[in-house]
Amino acid sequence: MRALIAAATGLALALALVLTVSALGPPSGRTSPEPLLTTVPARP
Repeated sequence: MRALIAAATGLALALALVLTVSALGPPSGRTSPEPLLTTVPARP
């Protein structure tokens, strides 16, 4: 019975965290205008 209570509590906390994060919305940061510079390895 304790395990069931612990699982229900964990599920409720996880759901509360998801709802809190979704209520806050996306962060107000900006992306860099420059693309990431990556190199492709030469063919062997």
